[in-house]
Amino acid sequence: MKFDQPAGKNIFDNARYVGRPATRIDGPLKVSGRAPYAYERHDVAEGQLVGYPVVSTIAQGRITKMDTAAAEAAPGVVGVVTTLDVGEMPTPSGMHTAPLFGGAEIWHYHQAIAVVVAESFEQARAAAALVKVDYEVTKGSFDLEAVWQQKKGDSSDPVSRVGDFEAAFEAADVTLEQEYRTPSHSHAMMEPHASIAEWQDGKLTVWTSNQMIEWDRQSLATTLEMDADDIRVDSPYIGGGFGAKLFLRADAVMAVLAARKLQKPVKVMLPRPIVMNNTTHRASTIQRIRIGAEASGKITAIAHEAISHTLPGGSGEDAVDQTRKFYAGDNRLIVKHLAEMHLPEANAMRAPGEASGLMALEIAMDEMAEKLGMDPVEFRAMNDTQVDPEDPEKSFSDRHFVECLREGAKAFDWDQRNTAPGATRDGQWLIGHGVAGAYRGGPVMKSGARLRLQDTGRIIVETDMTDIGTGSYTILAQTVAETMGVDLDAVDVRLGDSAFPVSAGSGGQWGAASATAGAYAACLALREQIAGKLKVNDADTLSFAGGSVSTGETEVTLASLASDGELVAEDSMEFGGTRDEHVVSTFAAHFVELGVHVGTGEIRLRRMLAACDAGRILNPITARSQVIGGMVMGVGAAMMEDMAIDTGRGYFPAHDLAGYEVPVHMDIPAQEVLFLDTLDEIASPLKAKGVGELGLCGVAAAVANAVYNATGVRVRDYPMTLDKYLDHLPAV
Repeated sequence: MKFDQPAGKNIFDNARYVGRPATRIDGPLKVSGRAPYAYERHDVAEGQLVGYPVVSTIAQGRITKMDTAAAEAAPGVVGVVTTLDVGEMPTPSGMHTAPLFGGAEIWHYHQAIAVVVAESFEQARAAAALVKVDYEVTKGSFDLEAVWQQKKGDSSDPVSRVGDFEAAFEAADVTLEQEYRTPSHSHAMMEPHASIAEWQDGKLTVWTSNQMIEWDRQSLATTLEMDADDIRVDSPYIGGGFGAKLFLRADAVMAVLAARKLQKPVKVMLPRPIVMNNTTHRASTIQRIRIGAEASGKITAIAHEAISHTLPGGSGEDAVDQTRKFYAGDNRLIVKHLAEMHLPEANAMRAPGEASGLMALEIAMDEMAEKLGMDPVEFRAMNDTQVDPEDPEKSFSDRHFVECLREGAKAFDWDQRNTAPGATRDGQWLIGHGVAGAYRGGPVMKSGARLRLQDTGRIIVETDMTDIGTGSYTILAQTVAETMGVDLDAVDVRLGDSAFPVSAGSGGQWGAASATAGAYAACLALREQIAGKLKVNDADTLSFAGGSVSTGETEVTLASLASDGELVAEDSMEFGGTRDEHVVSTFAAHFVELGVHVGTGEIRLRRMLAACDAGRILNPITARSQVIGGMVMGVGAAMMEDMAIDTGRGYFPAHDLAGYEVPVHMDIPAQEVLFLDTLDEIASPLKAKGVGELGLCGVAAAVANAVYNATGVRVRDYPMTLDKYLDHLPAV
């Protein structure tokens, strides 16, 4: 089925379930500990052995020798697989930059180079420490600042150029030019990367923690040089991913290779300190923003230049992307530089690009508003655009950013804010208020599903869509219950198995809109089957409600239609047509109030609010959870998260949750989320767009702007740790 025309009026406009609050249908399993996560699938294969990884202790070079004799002789050890034993393996194109395993070449610190397999975790871990490795070390460069100084100002190969930025900037009444820095970030999800692998008769099954089942299956096929039809991937529950689990990773490869060698099932989990250097992360950036405006506040020139680090052949962090579409301005210059370094692989992390880009852009917008003497909310609203600034013939499908600003400001009592930096105190606390805009695209992907109508009247939904804590189980059940006219508890949702139809998977804010559209397509296919059984030419004339279907003259139960065998229908939703003719995006405004202690400089958040425009909100409960979770991540980015870079050895020394700090309950105050009542009929059949990334976008800048408002000290280098501003605070 193809979605190539605006949705128009449909069944979701007067819905019983879709758009209504519903608690997670998978909640009871999770709170009772019965949800099957990858490393805990004890029942799927008998006699599971445990693998523990051995990782490189250099950033770049080659392995010259590996001695595994002591490890192989250790108690409980069943076998060892080394990267030299395996030799070079194909790297899936577009999915990875560095090899996950195989061969002598070292691309980055903590690259997987062996797996020791034993009867228990403790035995495998102890034996792994006995593996001896000799290296030939290549001296690398890991100083992003040095590369920035070489490349800054080079606009010979821009991402985009519209008008004459240089002339417009020179002629502007008011100008701003500043640099901003964001560090490398770790996904730090609750569940580490983990997999169990088993071979039977030449066929492979992998129980794993992965967001994109079909990508994972195809990557395994490429890596192992085997037919994808001989591989099954299963990942029904995932304890967080944030982008790190979009792709095949070393845990699965090591488990697969060890299981093949030993002909027994093997499980491998990456310990937290290894996750942070072995898997992917958000790259550090340095960003230069220049804005020129008329005295009235209208932007006439805007340039965003950024650099990030990447392995050779990688794409780094696309921190400039949101600036291409967020604000108006006739003269524009967008430049992206890459610094090739043999640091661990930079790749997608929640809101890739926009998260770090808005950390800079939304401070710059505040700084420009101050130069103009304007309210930062009004400055942003004045420079809203309903068309693509780079292609004015292309309009946004549905854009309500100004409404986000206005509604958010009203709910937050923005008119009562502190208006003079450093002017408001509450006892020993300097009080500040900050705002930032949020922009994130609204992508979709082809997505499919299969429905099975049972003789009990229940409907089983099968799709390889995943649930990374986002509520996929629930919103898919809501979609099917709505379309087929059954109660929510009459729908069983089964996810994450490559034996099911291929879906969008979870990532990039495309999952909800895509997967529900795929389930809707399968529902329409089932309705067509039912019309055929009832000898009705047009399924649209049927009425589905209360577990029954009516032709207008007769009414039968869905259960009776499957009395002689289940009815099975499958279809997928593809996107194109009208959607391709518009810019489909989501928007928000974030507001923060905080206090900064006059003596110690400690920052304490007091309240946060997000006003979001993301089309139809499929489930206000799960959507709010997504947004407040993103807000928490934004606080971490603003105040504490920093993997750091050891520029001498080329690795991230903050590679555990002691050195890499993330927010805890005490850091997070009251959070409020407002969803605008918007419908985007060009975005999807359900008129919905994603919201998962939007909750993070812009939050860090709102915190930074509030710190400035409280203290008068502008910090442009994240995270805002005490060393960056304590000496500049007002005298006590």
